[in-house]
Amino acid sequence: MGFLSMIFSTYTFIFMFLPITFLTYTILNKLKLYPVAKLWLVLASFYFYAQGSIKYLPLFVGCVFINYIIGTMIVQASGPYALRNKRILLALGLIQNIGLLGYYKYTDFFIKSYNTVSGEAIPLRNLILPIGISFFTFQLIAFLVDSYRGETKEYSVIDYLIFITFFPQLIVGPITHHKEIVPQFEDEKQSSFNKQSFMLGLFVFSIGCAKKILLADPLTAYAQQFFLNIADAGVFKTWLSVIAYTFSYYFDLSGYADMAIGLGLFFNIKLPQNFDSPYKARNFREYWRRWHITLSRFLSDYVFRSVYKKGAGSFMFYTAVMITFLVSGFWHGAGWRFILWGVINGILVCAAHFMTRHNLKLPFALAWFLTFVGIVGTRILFVSLSTSQAFDVMKKMFNFSEFKGFGVDKIFNSVVIFTAYNLYIIVVLVIAMCIAFFAKNTREITDKFTPNYKYAIWAAVLFVLSVFQMTAVSKFLYFQF
Repeated sequence: MGFLSMIFSTYTFIFMFLPITFLTYTILNKLKLYPVAKLWLVLASFYFYAQGSIKYLPLFVGCVFINYIIGTMIVQASGPYALRNKRILLALGLIQNIGLLGYYKYTDFFIKSYNTVSGEAIPLRNLILPIGISFFTFQLIAFLVDSYRGETKEYSVIDYLIFITFFPQLIVGPITHHKEIVPQFEDEKQSSFNKQSFMLGLFVFSIGCAKKILLADPLTAYAQQFFLNIADAGVFKTWLSVIAYTFSYYFDLSGYADMAIGLGLFFNIKLPQNFDSPYKARNFREYWRRWHITLSRFLSDYVFRSVYKKGAGSFMFYTAVMITFLVSGFWHGAGWRFILWGVINGILVCAAHFMTRHNLKLPFALAWFLTFVGIVGTRILFVSLSTSQAFDVMKKMFNFSEFKGFGVDKIFNSVVIFTAYNLYIIVVLVIAMCIAFFAKNTREITDKFTPNYKYAIWAAVLFVLSVFQMTAVSKFLYFQF
């Protein structure tokens, strides 16, 4: 069975895996077989992971257990050499996690870079990235660091396993923290079926499905076709593709987050929010507080705060920001364009902090416009196949030579013809823009949720429309990271 058959927005997942997993878990909890119910959920999550590639399951399982052993040893360390032993254990754990991530994700990048500098021709390894490695590695690192800091307790192996492997957040997040998840599974009262939580889960899951299938997928398909062959595209096609990709990434990733949060609520487990209307931000500091919130939180807690200590001064503060975004860029992908993307984001965040500290404030409309221009520009760099292609795309956006000699009427006719040929994508994009800019986000919609006919009808409509489009399911964009 291929992994596409187990993506959240597929018939196999929705009508087979999910009902079997959920009903069995609910029945076991109803019979008060709480440890068995947890074990069932762990095994189901391992099965879910194995659908990506069965050959990586032993690697994943081994990594999970090694980190549990190291974390437990750190917590149990005592005696006169406790601090030294903790540091050694933490170092071993970090080397294992970062080394594993580095081997699979960056081997070819370093080989390419070495070949470029040395003139050698070392063959690339072409390693296939284990699914979810970038996300579960961060959770494991956080667990080890918190164990070293004395912020964890000695969890039972089953509670630890369910925290790491819980299938809704296993592949693309949200990146969860042990303090958020383990206590929920430890509370036997929370294991009982909760009707309101289940109904809210259905509603949120339906919103996520609609974001992914009805909005993100068609926008992504259109934009990817352009980026695979930019040579023949004109200005209109370039602008439409760039804006389409900007919004498809938001709706793809936030759609996955909504589906994950909704699935968690089925099991009466609250996963953290991951998006908070990021395209409404007035600067890049605010943008990164709204975009991929759990990733930003991890980088802040375990990178930024490791470099910057309160009172260390402005230079160290801005240095820590830049290091944090370099790590973020390198985490997102093995390529110089991702490093450049991290540097640019870091500079823009530093600029926003500088303006805030010095009480410099632009009018909201201007601040928002400049921020969104920055978002589009950095997205071009992020999605391009190379740094040079990113610059080529930016040039094409402002290359109006194709209209040389055109009068107003002919330009207008060109706009009409282009619109007619691309009407479907334009309509989808306009809907996506209206939702992103003006509508309430999922958190705001569900803050005061109470099961009623209004929510039920909306959930049914969104879900049915999504199901009818599931015949052309595509992978989530962040599966590649």
